[in-house]
Amino acid sequence: MLFENKYIQQRIEKAEKLREIGINPYSNESSRNSTITKFLNVNSDIAHTEEKRDASRSYTVAGRIKLYRLMGKASFIKIEDESGMLQIYVARDNLAEGFYNDIFKKNIEVGDIIEVTGYPFVTGHGELSLHADNLKILTKAISPLPEKFHGIQDKELRYRQRYLDLIMNSEVRKTFHIRSKVISLTRRFFEDKGFLEVETPMMHPIAGGANAKPFVTHHNALGIDRFLRIAPELYLKRCIVGGFEAVFEINRCFRNEGMDATHNPEFTSIEFYWAYKTYKDLIILTKEYFEYLFEHLDLPTVLPYGDFKIDFSKFTEIPLIQSLVEIGGVPADIVEDKDKIIAFMKEKKLEVNAKMNIGQLQGELFDEYVEAKLINPTFITEYPVEISPLARRNDEKPHLTDRFELFIAGKEIANAFSELNDPLDQLQRFEGQMAAKECGGDDEAHEMDEDFVNALSYGMAPTAGQGIGIDRLVMMLTNEHSIRDVLLFPAMKPIKQEINLHEDEA
Repeated sequence: MLFENKYIQQRIEKAEKLREIGINPYSNESSRNSTITKFLNVNSDIAHTEEKRDASRSYTVAGRIKLYRLMGKASFIKIEDESGMLQIYVARDNLAEGFYNDIFKKNIEVGDIIEVTGYPFVTGHGELSLHADNLKILTKAISPLPEKFHGIQDKELRYRQRYLDLIMNSEVRKTFHIRSKVISLTRRFFEDKGFLEVETPMMHPIAGGANAKPFVTHHNALGIDRFLRIAPELYLKRCIVGGFEAVFEINRCFRNEGMDATHNPEFTSIEFYWAYKTYKDLIILTKEYFEYLFEHLDLPTVLPYGDFKIDFSKFTEIPLIQSLVEIGGVPADIVEDKDKIIAFMKEKKLEVNAKMNIGQLQGELFDEYVEAKLINPTFITEYPVEISPLARRNDEKPHLTDRFELFIAGKEIANAFSELNDPLDQLQRFEGQMAAKECGGDDEAHEMDEDFVNALSYGMAPTAGQGIGIDRLVMMLTNEHSIRDVLLFPAMKPIKQEINLHEDEA
């Protein structure tokens, strides 16, 4: 049951005592006129004055009490708002008669949110602080905060009660500030490049746009099932067919798959499509995008990521087949022979599905031997047609596609290609995907989307398209190694309810 803890009960009693003496412990009025950081910046000159104080200046700040140090007739507390932490000096003789002993000392404690009015001064230890002339409680916290020294050690608790994690860890808040800036800067970058932001459906009649298992829901009004989108790609390309020449969508996507350090069932990405461009143009644009982010985030181009250092100024390109040999160390004489790949994988005690085609097997080799070694930004190009159902065939090597994926720190960050705009080729690709699905070789293959093929039949301009994973990008920029650390509220298994076996069955 909620609120049965004795410490919580004690705090509830204090809230009731405040009500009894006419103080609302959950006020909805505040006179705050300065954030903590603004107060500290504006009054930094006080340290250089002779008196180290200026009673003519008055500020009202507000925040959560994070530290409480009682010293008889006076106390030092520290309060925190979103911008920073501030020390407050609270003296009995500077407040209304009886307030210090009867209200402040007895009923206000760590975790409460208060408002304080006073003037700036510098303590004997040289800390710029606020000398309180008036103090008001805004919100009584009835649940005590974790002990500050140890903080929240349980990561599961941090994810489940993210509000508590944010209260206790300013570095966590910093991560989400960076995430917010990345999304804002991304939008600005593409708008400045002339792209139009659009919104496409989140419930699809067909699960398409990427190889993934969908979430299924039911549309009561239409009486049919719908699939939560796994990618907005096919709708965005319909926009290009319709005459828009540069569109983007910052979108939430949903994939009903496993969860690990880089996968969450719902995630954020940007997808953009650019008419009269190729995937090579997107390589140039991607480099410009990263330069733009680093400039406006004021980050160094070399960032730590675990044991690695990522140099975001060094982008390289290499075809996938070539990477298997030169980076992965796979023998050159087997990489384009299905039977030899299968034999090689069996020899290396790797799981192998003999029903897979050669393109799928090459993808398996890449995942096993290459991906984790790609630390600095690397564009892997020329993907096999079999694992690129929406990408345009290369004119000179029709078994390959004009596609790249960008890898950083061993993780895929972006996927892009020159779009397939031949409706007959697209129809054959979908049919091939359906055949792979039916024979059991790929249960995540694309469904047939006849309306999309029909859209292509009206003519889509030569187009290049790309998706960038925002969550993984933020992980790289903040040195976080679990996607759950860059999602405010990640997916979690439900907490199992304990059953009291001693309860009466009645």
